[in-house]
Amino acid sequence: MKTIISPSLLSANFNELSKDIEMINQSDADWFHLDVMDGVFVPNISFGFPIISHIKKLAKKPLDVHLMIVNPDKYISEFKKVGADYLVVHYEACSHLHRTIQSIKAEGMKAGVSLNPHTSVSLLEDIIGDLDLVLLMSVNPGFGGQKFIENTYSKIEKLKAMAIKKNPNLIIEIDGGVDNTNAKKLIEKGANALVAGSYVFKSENPSNTITKLKKLEF
Repeated sequence: MKTIISPSLLSANFNELSKDIEMINQSDADWFHLDVMDGVFVPNISFGFPIISHIKKLAKKPLDVHLMIVNPDKYISEFKKVGADYLVVHYEACSHLHRTIQSIKAEGMKAGVSLNPHTSVSLLEDIIGDLDLVLLMSVNPGFGGQKFIENTYSKIEKLKAMAIKKNPNLIIEIDGGVDNTNAKKLIEKGANALVAGSYVFKSENPSNTITKLKKLEF
């Protein structure tokens, strides 16, 4: 599987959001990564349904929507309506995870689960076969620009071993502190999708930075 690159719009310039969306459309990126935060599950608030609906109208690539919210089940249908293609919920926010995943799939979306840095991948053993994607947080969720947590490499290896046995097509996505210093190693350990926010949008040439991430050429 080729490396999937999903630039995080949380780091985009919201004064020129349409311009940054078009840059991603024209780039080698595969998805748009959208972090939805409620100020409860994480100590920050980001965009909601109106912004996502606007992005969907302009985006020419799938929307990879990461819910950092409590009670995600209440909003699954609404995220489908505004254009989510991949909907990722947090293990830590779901009391009945299997039911949540089935609800996402019933709406016609791809279903994913995200794990915070302290959460063991072994907790996904009984549900990994039902998932399209697992998103490993390599920073503590809530804010961009944080330092990468080194233990992520070990978690990827363990998750990849589980996936080989139970779900070989699983997408393993990494979010947090991804840049030219760790991208190659993340892929070597078994990841196949990378979220990059600050590293892309704060670079001199974001489109070129995306291409380098895609090709792992630094």
